[in-house]
This record gives sequence, C-alpha cells and structure tokens, in this order.
Amino acid sequence: MPGTSPVILILGAGPNIGQAVARTFASRGYKVALAARSLDEADSTDNQLNITSDFANSDDVVNAFKRVNKVFGIPSVVVYNVSASTLTPPQDPFALPLAAFNRDVTINITSAFVAAQQAAFGFAQLPASASRTFIYTGNILNVAILPSFLDQGVGKSAGAHMIWAASAAYKDRGFKFYYGDERRADGTAKYRVDGEAHAELYWKLAEEKTHGPWMQTFVKGVGYTKFDSQYASSS
Repeated sequence: MPGTSPVILILGAGPNIGQAVARTFASRGYKVALAARSLDEADSTDNQLNITSDFANSDDVVNAFKRVNKVFGIPSVVVYNVSASTLTPPQDPFALPLAAFNRDVTINITSAFVAAQQAAFGFAQLPASASRTFIYTGNILNVAILPSFLDQGVGKSAGAHMIWAASAAYKDRGFKFYYGDERRADGTAKYRVDGEAHAELYWKLAEEKTHGPWMQTFVKGVGYTKFDSQYASSS
C-alpha cells in the first residue's frame, strides 16, 4: 500500500544516470520506482519497484505510472531519462529509414510527452509541500547539430520546447519542469556524461522550493552554469 515516503519515478534506468539518480534519492529517504526494458520485476523490494517498460510503446509509460501510484503512491519527482538515436552517415542524414525515425521520435518525444502529462496529473493531487519536479535528461542537440544524430536532435529539440512551455505554464501552480544538459566547462558538448553529476543536480532541483532556469546546462563539480551563448557549433 502507498506510504508516506516521497516517491521518485525514473523512466529509463540505465547503469549511468538512471542508477546514480536512484541511489541518490534512495539514500535520502525516497521510494524509488524504475522503469526500463531490462528490469526484472521479480527483483523489486519494499523500497524499489522495478517496472518492465518499452518506451517505443507510449502505453507502457501510462502503465508505469499506474503501477507506481498503486504500489508506492503518486511520484513527486519524475525523471525522463530515455533517449534513442539511429546513426546515419554525416553527409546523408536522410538515409535514416522512416521506421527507425518513427520509433525514435516515439521514444524521444511522444513517450516523453505522455510522461510529463502523467506527472502533471499526479502533481495536481499532491500538496504544495511536495517537490512536484519533472526532469528531462537532454543534451546539446537542442541547440547544436550533429548530422549523424538527426533523429535524436529532432527529439531533444522537441523535448526542450515542451519543457520550456511547461515551465512557464505550470510555474504559478508550483510545478517544476527542467531540461538537464551536462556540458564541459567551456560550454561545449560532453559526450561521456557523468551519472553522479546528474544525480547531484537532479537532487538539488527537486529540493529547491522555487523554479530555476528551465534549461539546466551544468558542469560537473560546479552545477548550473549559464553560458554566454547556449548555441554551439557542431565542430
């Protein structure tokens, strides 16, 4: 039965960011629900709920929320930590098969929309004292191009716009929406991202009572960093 501990739902529980975020929140008293294709639901414990989910099917997102709501209660923090990309030759991004594009768009955009929608439905039922924070794990591709990663760039651009709009629309209700993007200290893309750095930032965002900048560009060991220009070349 749902209890009194706060709940975080992490959609996309990979070994780097997802697991680091799970460890950080669990160590600070949260019940943790993890949703991913690779999880074994039989490994669930009293404090961790594993939900087998494929985000190429947006219905799995709705089902994940239903499961966590029933077992732990409404999550006050939701992290969409899922990303898909089908690589193409850099000089021919339109070599991308339509079926792959559609699948990756579903994962990067449609399922993210459903997750944010479900999170907002839940936040509306939580008290003002709850965190009510949604975080979309992004990267630099909403402001830079890497032609080989066309469909991921389309996805991150749409995800960033969605988070931007939500952060403005729901601010007066106390709901927080963020796009997390780890960078190097000079503002360029960081391709080998640090899970613990994400976990540290995500914890800080969840704990803050007021809404910070929706686009959370950050540097390991520093935290949120606003660069002179958020736009960067692909070179």
